[in-house]
Amino acid sequence: MRIDVTDNSAAQRYEAHADGREAGYIDYRVRDGRITLVHTEVHDDFEGKGVGSTLVKGALAQAAEAGLELLPVCPFVASYVKRHPEYVDFVPASERARFGLPETPGPT
Repeated sequence: MRIDVTDNSAAQRYEAHADGREAGYIDYRVRDGRITLVHTEVHDDFEGKGVGSTLVKGALAQAAEAGLELLPVCPFVASYVKRHPEYVDFVPASERARFGLPETPGPT
């Protein structure tokens, strides 16, 4: 299954499409150079197929490319960042404890 992640800026959400069908999305808000990932939703037909992780990875890559700092308010996104410490640097150091992240990147 091919999963593409796109930024639907008009709706303020990243969308995952699997084989041409919408499979899920992450709602976000951008303000002052920071992106807050608010809520992740994977449609029932796509649960357990890696859509959520692919969606978060794609959203983080696009936010990083845009030079945005990250606030992972969504518990699914925060959990992903905890498991992938290479993304911790995108969360401002002053905000990391709020999301249960280490102050410095590395194994958790």
